Amino acid sequence: VQLQASGGGLVQAGGSLRLSCRASGRTFSSYVMGWFRQAPGKEREFVAALSKNGSIKYYGDSVKGRFTVSRDNAKNTVYLQMNSLKPEDTAVYFCAARSLSVTTRLSDYESWGQGTLVTVSS
Repeated sequence: VQLQASGGGLVQAGGSLRLSCRASGRTFSSYVMGWFRQAPGKEREFVAALSKNGSIKYYGDSVKGRFTVSRDNAKNTVYLQMNSLKPEDTAVYFCAARSLSVTTRLSDYESWGQGTLVTVSS
């Protein structure tokens, strides 16, 4: 599956952004979807993951209560709603897909999008 992330940009602290990730193909509903991020000079880290039907959601500790992951299988799209953004949320955000069960491990994901940059100013 090919993934295309979008929606990044510059936002002030306390603001909101919604990222989108559109997948190619007609089997989007057979993929677990994840969001990861990588800040400058840091390793890529887990942000959120969503099961194939959207019933199971996992979040990284640093984003719990602020970020919400969702999907629309009819539109082949997964979303990441980010609220109460902080400067430490600044990173390139990547969407990823895997065909088995939902997981938070980066290495478990088979397909990756190109990333979209989110910059949060203080």
